[in-house]
Amino acid sequence: MRMTDQSLLQLIKQKYPPGTRVMLIEMDDPYSKLAPCATGKVRDVDDIGTIHVNWDDGGSLGIVYGVDFCKKIDE
Repeated sequence: MRMTDQSLLQLIKQKYPPGTRVMLIEMDDPYSKLAPCATGKVRDVDDIGTIHVNWDDGGSLGIVYGVDFCKKIDE
């Protein structure tokens, strides 16, 4: 299991609070059907720093911080 430093975890949670709109930049998951530029809304950030997103296409796949990449977007 991947561990995240507590100070980094707090920064991730502050940057991506629930309701934040995000755009996927890159995902290292060969089985995911999400494409770069997919958008969604952050549901929560768990205790290992995974950013759980409700994607606009109906999916709910998490973004693994430091492996996958997203950015905040304005609505």
